[in-house]
Amino acid sequence: MNRCIVLGRFQPFHLGHAGLVKAAVAYANGGEVVVAIGSAQAGWEANNPWTADERQAMVEAWATEQGIDMTVVQIEDINDPPNWVEHASKTHGTGTLVTSDGPAMDLYRAAEWDVHEVPLSERETLEGWRVRQTVRMLSTVMDDDATREVLRTSVPAAVIEWLIENDAMFRCSTFETGVHAG
Repeated sequence: MNRCIVLGRFQPFHLGHAGLVKAAVAYANGGEVVVAIGSAQAGWEANNPWTADERQAMVEAWATEQGIDMTVVQIEDINDPPNWVEHASKTHGTGTLVTSDGPAMDLYRAAEWDVHEVPLSERETLEGWRVRQTVRMLSTVMDDDATREVLRTSVPAAVIEWLIENDAMFRCSTFETGVHAG
């Protein structure tokens, strides 16, 4: 049994993230899965529209729907990559990092962590900035069924429902248009 950590900003939690968590559950083989929400201090910004608590609620809504038992933690960013792993480990603990993110792999491997690489899937569709731009476009559409239909290709149903029920898409319309990485 392994203890697996999945690290991300989850702005929002999308199908790519869901695939990583499912891969972590399989790799953990009955062990603990920890989802670590990075940039916990960020929220209400174009690149980080949702707060850490909101992102945690999205992840937990999805996990509940999937019947996945996991721990969710929040980690503030220190903007210091060489010291990130030591900083983050104080919150998410030790184990195996499950990721498809090259820079994260490099940091954790340099810190002598076990890293389980999951191949990227549907990168063109599942880049965070693309999902946020889609949510931004939908934030002015007052048709929940249309929102569900458009987002279902990139966002889990439980997260779509969370966004609708919490009126959490509107804030994306308040930011300037621009393409942001992540």
